Amino acid sequence: MKTLILAGGSGTRLFPLSRSHFPKQYLQYFDGESLFQKTVRRALLTSDPDEIAVVTSNAHRFLAADQMAGIGMKGRILVEPTAKSTLPAVLFGVNSLMDGDEDTRVAVLPSDHLIEEGDAYIHALKRAEHLSQDHLVAFGIVPSSPHTGYGYIQPAEEVPGGYRVGRFTEKPDQETAQQFIADGCFWNAGMFLFSAHLLFSECRRCSPDVAAAFERPVDEAYRLTPAISIDYGLMERTDHAAVVPLPCMWSDVGSFDALSTVLPSDSNGNTVHGEYLGIDGKNNLVFSNRLVATIGVSEMAIVDTRDVLLVCPKAEAQRVGEVVNTLRAEGDGRCDLHTTVYRPWGSYSVLEEGPSFCIKRITVLPGRRLSLQLHHHRSEHWVVVRGTALVSNNGETSFIRPGESTYVPAGVRHRLENPGIIPLEVIEVQNGEHITEDDIVRFEDDFSRKEPERKPVVLSSYVAQ
Repeated sequence: MKTLILAGGSGTRLFPLSRSHFPKQYLQYFDGESLFQKTVRRALLTSDPDEIAVVTSNAHRFLAADQMAGIGMKGRILVEPTAKSTLPAVLFGVNSLMDGDEDTRVAVLPSDHLIEEGDAYIHALKRAEHLSQDHLVAFGIVPSSPHTGYGYIQPAEEVPGGYRVGRFTEKPDQETAQQFIADGCFWNAGMFLFSAHLLFSECRRCSPDVAAAFERPVDEAYRLTPAISIDYGLMERTDHAAVVPLPCMWSDVGSFDALSTVLPSDSNGNTVHGEYLGIDGKNNLVFSNRLVATIGVSEMAIVDTRDVLLVCPKAEAQRVGEVVNTLRAEGDGRCDLHTTVYRPWGSYSVLEEGPSFCIKRITVLPGRRLSLQLHHHRSEHWVVVRGTALVSNNGETSFIRPGESTYVPAGVRHRLENPGIIPLEVIEVQNGEHITEDDIVRFEDDFSRKEPERKPVVLSSYVAQ
């Protein structure tokens, strides 16, 4: 059995912790690991390392690779030219994994769910592998309560290892959800298992336009295919759908209310990441890097990042997407970027900024370097605080050690590199009339990144470039 991990989501429902350039599957709040890392570990229960592939976006490919390396894993990372929902992503990934063998069985796992990794999980996948000879298999979570935020699978007649699917239903109202529970329906986990042959043959029958697109090279396929989910484009239309029950703990961690149920809590039911002082309050979810104190506050989500503070009742946490949509409509880049931004070479954090300056902390991973570049409108002053920097500045190279500094004038080609074995940390002070990430001209880049889109001048480094 091979495994395809879908890791291209934007994760806006946990804003401001999760943003489109650092979505929820990469947040390392789950025993020090991310949901993505836990998914990779779970894939290793049923697949060898070289039988695992990850489909993700260009913006996340290096983040995925680094997090896999963080758990000692190298994998096949497939980069979608553009996001077209889950059916194109599955066809792209399965086609890569099958290596010409149409009998290949592929488990498809979302990267942003939390699942209990026990015998029940492994046995369910083995049953599904057997059933996938003649069926496209979905996995159904045995519900713990009626929930209006999940899709449901209604089982029909029993087949060996599971049931034929009677019907898929998306996010019912409360009364319908209660009836589904009484009727023995399952939550749709968004997990699947197919044989490559049946997947492609049923796709040609159910979504011929998508199937036809993927008879072409990948870039052309993504240009031609419509954006369509695997549920709507295939599973709801096929006559070969089956469901295998998955009787284990599962959460899509789709809201702060859900997050509070899967992380540890104190004796008052408060889930805390950071420092919290609560007087006469219980069942709060608090994330902050500074002390948060409340009086008489209960059942609230309080999420404090460097640039955004979110406060809402946990019962209203599903509405966080409205905040993101408002920010995006206003062109506010905080819906996409944290003040800490991850790059293929490491990361940078915005410490302070104004109309003509920006102060950053830059971290360069061992053996990596930034592109050879110049800026037309700003100068940069670098002070090394940890590690040793190899600096190229106007054609000259030099080593800069902790406590030492260098100055890069505007219009000069320069590059920052970490030749050492520990992370390099540099304080960068930018000065100029245009302090944004689009003022960059790259001459050489180890990561083959395209030039950023040129945008109008804005006086905030929060605007995504």
